[in-house]
Amino acid sequence: MKIKIAAMILFVLAGFASASAQENATTILDKASAQAKKENKKVFLMFHASWCSWCKKMDNNMNSDACKKLFDDNYVTAHITVQESPKNKALETPGGAEVLKKYKGERSGLPYWVILDDKGTLLADSNNDKGENLGCPASPEEVAVFIEKLKKTSKLSKKELAVITGTFTIKK
Repeated sequence: MKIKIAAMILFVLAGFASASAQENATTILDKASAQAKKENKKVFLMFHASWCSWCKKMDNNMNSDACKKLFDDNYVTAHITVQESPKNKALETPGGAEVLKKYKGERSGLPYWVILDDKGTLLADSNNDKGENLGCPASPEEVAVFIEKLKKTSKLSKKELAVITGTFTIKK
């Protein structure tokens, strides 16, 4: 009986430890900014959710064999989980909704991303010039806007930007 009680107490404590171990949005952003400063890069901050297929596509494209090194050489990529379904609310990054609102993405849909300098200054966001969220760019027009934002915030060459264009553009 004592062993069962001890096991239950350990189980409960482990649950509390994992819940409290989840980093908050400010910590995630501070760590990414510190790393960006150290490595002379920008921060690519993506807001996403577990249910979001376009978020997964964005991650898959950025982490593809063709693109991963290109993004890693220019950006420190960080993720903040927001707008989860009721059953997955525990997955949300504490303070994530407030950071999303700070960057004016709370009504934009997901994924929503921003590119920041190492001091947290907004350099670009996932909105086009009409204020519409590109999310995971896929059409030639969306990818062209995405590429312009990358061009302005990175040292990516024309050849590297062409690789990213080819990876993100959905072929018909």
